[in-house]
Amino acid sequence: MDLDERKQKILNAIIANYLETGEPVGSRTISKYTDLNLSSATIRNEMADLEEMGYIIQPYTSAGRIPSDQGYRFYVDQMMIQRKEEEGERKALLAKVDKMENLLQQVARVLAMNTNYATMVTAPQYKDTKLKFIQLSQVDENQLLAVIVVEGNVVKNKLIDVEEPLANDEVLKLNILLNSFLQGLSLQEINLELMQTMRIQAGMHAPILEHIFTGITDAIAKARELEVYTSGTTNILKYPELGSLERASQLLGVLEEKKALVELIDEARQENGNDQNIQVYIGEEAPVQNMKDCSIVTATYELEEGVKGTIGIIGPKRMDYEKVVTTLKDLTGELDAIFKKKM
Repeated sequence: MDLDERKQKILNAIIANYLETGEPVGSRTISKYTDLNLSSATIRNEMADLEEMGYIIQPYTSAGRIPSDQGYRFYVDQMMIQRKEEEGERKALLAKVDKMENLLQQVARVLAMNTNYATMVTAPQYKDTKLKFIQLSQVDENQLLAVIVVEGNVVKNKLIDVEEPLANDEVLKLNILLNSFLQGLSLQEINLELMQTMRIQAGMHAPILEHIFTGITDAIAKARELEVYTSGTTNILKYPELGSLERASQLLGVLEEKKALVELIDEARQENGNDQNIQVYIGEEAPVQNMKDCSIVTATYELEEGVKGTIGIIGPKRMDYEKVVTTLKDLTGELDAIFKKKM
């Protein structure tokens, strides 16, 4: 038998309250529990209809109501339909996005919409960022342009002053020297011995290498900067325990500034080993001081071997952990599949 929207909300509220307390639920409780703004008398009439339809029962006289098997079945079926719809919407939205930045922004938005919590997503980072290539070219008689590209397609352009003009074959030789020695190396692998060998081979053009080494360091540092996308920040205002002016202001400040999230993300990555993709922080466990009233659940997604990003959900301590964990597991799997298709 079909239920109108009002009856569905009242039934869902009865079941949710009963699952939480284990006690029969009365109309006064429901009048406070739902956002229907109905009187207890109206709710009693709706509950009487639900009882007559077989969705709830009264265990004994003068008690509130509890769900019947039929009521539980309706609740579970609706929950499964909702989960499938959310999954379908999520896949459809993510599949349309091509650029990495847009995709991750969309992930944050969809996640906030589906969970009703605040969300964050970081861009993928290389564990040990490696140099892809260097290209030197002549700008004029007194300047060279060094284009330095590292993993993640981060580009650093650096102008280098030269005392004397370089012939084309000299620029070519420097390009060959730089790429044959440095291509594919991480910053840790570019050691003093290697740099000294290159200086000797560069001869009179060794000073140019010093500018190149500085440019490589800058480019890798830029690649390691953590890009964080957030969404649903105002969702935290929906929860009374987080919605006070002081708490909300602190939380919104953390989410908007984003710098404080780096500490959280770094810790999550350290703790999320191969066997533990999901990490849950409850209250005082959170490494960010202004998030001690929250729960935070993080997961890691992988673009390719050694290239990982983090997804996080921030909400009250009474968050729906089962839904959050399931959603994160599904989402990381979907992202992995999307990235493999695009590669």
